[in-house]
Amino acid sequence: MLYKFKSKDAGDVIMLEANGRRILEIIGKDAGLKGIILPEQMPAAIAALEAAIALEQSGDEEAGAVPGDGLGLHQRALPFLDMLRRNHKSGHEVVWGV
Repeated sequence: MLYKFKSKDAGDVIMLEANGRRILEIIGKDAGLKGIILPEQMPAAIAALEAAIALEQSGDEEAGAVPGDGLGLHQRALPFLDMLRRNHKSGHEVVWGV
């Protein structure tokens, strides 16, 4: 299964199920087949993703991970974060599964 996130102010963001589910869980949304993120929910979602990315990066540094050692949350979440920021600014929702 794929998650296909759509919005009016950014191109579609497509993720494999595991990655999409993880991002939705981080932002506190049900990882169901359909859903919506409203503009008023986006600041909290952005903050939650940024905090999770920072936590992962600090853990990688402590563990001595080599940069470029595979895709982490930062790389996978960046297009989605951009989508959230653009749509929050314009006041449009982000949907998936519709």
